Amino acid sequence: QVQLVESGGGLVQAGGSLRLSCTASGRTSGRTISNNGVGWFRQAPGKEREFVATINWKGDSTIYTDSVKGRFTISRDNVKNTIYLQMNSLRPEDTAVYYCAAARSSYGGIHGVNYNYWGQGTQVTVSS
Repeated sequence: QVQLVESGGGLVQAGGSLRLSCTASGRTSGRTISNNGVGWFRQAPGKEREFVATINWKGDSTIYTDSVKGRFTISRDNVKNTIYLQMNSLRPEDTAVYYCAAARSSYGGIHGVNYNYWGQGTQVTVSS
C-alpha cells in the first residue's frame, strides 16, 4: 500500500506564494511510486474536485490546467519520494483543499479515475 501525506498549505494573501509537498511511503506492486505518474487535484467548497497538474514518472513531462499555467509548477524528487507544487501569484479562486495522487501507471493524465492512491489533502486559503 502507498500512503501520501500533503503539507505546506495555509493562509496567504492574493499575489503570494506557497509550496505544497506530498511525501509518499509504502509500495505498490513491490515498487515505490518513483515509477508512477503523480498529480495534484483540488476541491473548493461546493464544487467538484478538479485537476490541477500532473507529472510523469521521470519528471520530464507535465500538464497543467489552464487557470494555473504560468503560475504553478509541479516537480518531483524520486530519491525523496516527494512531489511538489510551487504556487505563485495566488488568487482567491485558488482557495481549495489540495490533494496529491499517485497514478496506476507511469503517467496519470488529467482524469482522477487514473489515480488509485490519494492523500488526505491540505487546505490552501487565499485572501483578497
